[in-house]
Amino acid sequence: MTGGGAVRLRLGYSPCPNDTFIFYALAHGLIGDEGVPELAFDIRLEDVETLNRAADGGTLDVAKVSYHAYGYLTDRFVMLRAGGALGSGVGPLIVTRDALDDLTGKRIAIPGGRTTANLLLRLSQPAARLVEMRYDRIMPAVAAGEVDAGLIIHESRFTYPEHGLRRFIDLGEWWERSTGKLVPLGGIVARRDLGPATLKRLQAMLRSSLAYAWENPTATRAYVAANAQEMDASVRQRHIELYVNRYSMDVGADGELAASTLLSLGAEQGLFPRPDGPLFLPPVD
Repeated sequence: MTGGGAVRLRLGYSPCPNDTFIFYALAHGLIGDEGVPELAFDIRLEDVETLNRAADGGTLDVAKVSYHAYGYLTDRFVMLRAGGALGSGVGPLIVTRDALDDLTGKRIAIPGGRTTANLLLRLSQPAARLVEMRYDRIMPAVAAGEVDAGLIIHESRFTYPEHGLRRFIDLGEWWERSTGKLVPLGGIVARRDLGPATLKRLQAMLRSSLAYAWENPTATRAYVAANAQEMDASVRQRHIELYVNRYSMDVGADGELAASTLLSLGAEQGLFPRPDGPLFLPPVD
């Protein structure tokens, strides 16, 4: 997506199947942008914790971030209503190699301090000891006995039994029982100072990209496969079916409430200030 006078935006999203599925059409110039000037993108694919830190460090204009990380960004970024991972039955898991009664004092590998998974863990298991590592290193570390348990996200939800691991707790189920809210994992943020017109265009383009993927799922497969950690096609498809849902097109009122609840609890933990002002772009008319 290039052209004279184009506004170039630094865009970051993860290599996980749900993100590459959603962003496929946008990344490949398959959707139109009728705005003047045109929007163009310099795209960066990174794990979500790297994206969380990059957005906070000011090196991305538009980024997929964890809802936990959004608590540190609300003064500078607004959450778009489309493109995120939010729903029911989508939460992270804590897995162990050995049967454990509780995690008090146990060493748990986590996929980044600002992931939503880590915030859910802190809320549900406050006495655990946390060890940060990249998400794709966690299951091997648990299996090798380097840590007592692991907090897993993404495709790992489907493959942990292959590593000889067992589920200790589903933190999504815990959250839904405790709060009655959907599980807000991650979403797409954009700099507030881009202005209302550009933000609306970004959101419309993201919705068009997702609509294209739903209408042309086979077109996305090579791009999804080329970037995924998990090489099994059936696992990639299950991942997309779980994390790309109706809330990926618009979070809706239930999604907004879930996000505000999570951020309020994070603020109560002293992690970041209580958000002041709207978290999301206004609903589409």
